[in-house]
Amino acid sequence: MPPHVGRGVWTWYTGSAGWMYNVALEWILGFRVRGASFVLDPCIPRAWPKFEISFRHRSARYNITVENPLGVCRGVIAVKLDGEMLTGTQKTLIPLADDGVQHSVKVVLG
Repeated sequence: MPPHVGRGVWTWYTGSAGWMYNVALEWILGFRVRGASFVLDPCIPRAWPKFEISFRHRSARYNITVENPLGVCRGVIAVKLDGEMLTGTQKTLIPLADDGVQHSVKVVLG
């Protein structure tokens, strides 16, 4: 209603913005912390070639890159943590550390 046309302030006051942040991070980008690990299971538009997340866990930092070379919506085919390929359960549950180190995580969809 005039004079407030175009203002979206109520969504910030009601907590809707916080819920949208959670939806985007957890259900679109697929980043979810689960105890002493985190999961990456993105569900993104096919047109996204890649995205990056920077995450701090206590004294450690995780620089996460998700690449989508085949233009798919979902399906993790490879995960590397600090240059080492993760397999089995490690591929889905990436361990968190409190070691003061910057860790590199590379995820490939396909």
